[in-house]
Amino acid sequence: MSATIEQQEQPTSNSKKMLTAMVGIGALCALLIVLTYEGTAERIAFLKQEALQNAIFKVLPGIEKTRAFYLDKEGHFQPLAENQKEATVVYAGFTGQGELAGIAIQGAGQGYADVIKVLYGYNPQKEEIVGFYVLESKETPGLGDKIEKDEVFLANFEAMDVKLNADKSQLVNPVATVKSGEKNNLWEVDGITGATISSRAIGNILNESTSEMLPIIQRNISEFKIQ
Repeated sequence: MSATIEQQEQPTSNSKKMLTAMVGIGALCALLIVLTYEGTAERIAFLKQEALQNAIFKVLPGIEKTRAFYLDKEGHFQPLAENQKEATVVYAGFTGQGELAGIAIQGAGQGYADVIKVLYGYNPQKEEIVGFYVLESKETPGLGDKIEKDEVFLANFEAMDVKLNADKSQLVNPVATVKSGEKNNLWEVDGITGATISSRAIGNILNESTSEMLPIIQRNISEFKIQ
C-alpha cells in the first residue's frame, strides 16, 4: 500500500519542482529585461534627441540656431524648458542674426506597415514646406522606404505650397498625393510607383498636420523669438 502511495506522490513532487524552476527563470528574465531597459533608456533618449536636432537643421536650410516651443492650453506658443514634457512641440530655426527662418513640425500617420513619423520645415514668410525628413518608419525595404531616400520624391518638399486663405484659417489647397508623373501643382505630392500606400500616407500626414498647425502658427508668429 505504501509503495503505491510513494509512486503516486513522486510525479506531483517533480511537477512542483519544475513549476518552481520555471517561475524562477521567468522572474529572472523579467528582471534582466527591466535592468536592460533602465540601463539603456537614457542613452536611447539621448540618441533620439540628437537625431531630432540634426533633422531640424536638415529641414530648415540656412538656420544656425534652434529653440523649442510648446503650445499651451490657451493656444499660444511658449519656450520649452529643458526636460519639460508637452504634447505639442515645434522647433523654431533662426539665422545668425536671430531672425526667424522657419519652423520644424512633427507629424505622424499610418503607413503600409506601421505608423510613420516625420519632420517637415515650414517657411512662414513664403508659406511653403522647405524640407522633409522621416524620423521613424517600418515600411517595406526597397519599396516603401523610398519615402526616406528617393531624390525625386524628396524634391516634392523643397518648395511645397501650403498657403492659407485670407484670414489664415485654413489651407487654400489641401496637400494631396497623386500618381507618379501626374503632379501639376506645388501642393501635390508626386507619388512613388510600387509604394503607393507609403507615399499616399505622407500626403495624408502633411495635409492633416499643416491644416491643424499652420493656422495656429501664423496667428502667433510673433511669439517665436530666440530670447
